[in-house]
Amino acid sequence: MSLDKANVAKIARLARLALDEDQLARVADELNKILEFVEQLNALDTTGVPPMTSTAAMRLRMRDDLVTDGGDAAAILANAPAASSGFFTVPKVVE
Repeated sequence: MSLDKANVAKIARLARLALDEDQLARVADELNKILEFVEQLNALDTTGVPPMTSTAAMRLRMRDDLVTDGGDAAAILANAPAASSGFFTVPKVVE
């Protein structure tokens, strides 16, 4: 796949980039080089290579899901700038 200046101009407009004519030609050349590299990667034989999310084999540490805080509404509401009837009070934002 090859990109011309018209395609690059459309991509630049979608990306909200302001490119002049000189920059369009340079960016088109750079994008074409990137696409050529990706095509080279597609030519590699990856059969037998398992998919992975990281190059380092690791597992997430698991922990027990225990509640260690909460249950004391009065202490929590003491930190609020305003409270009423056991709830946080906030200013009205919808008119």
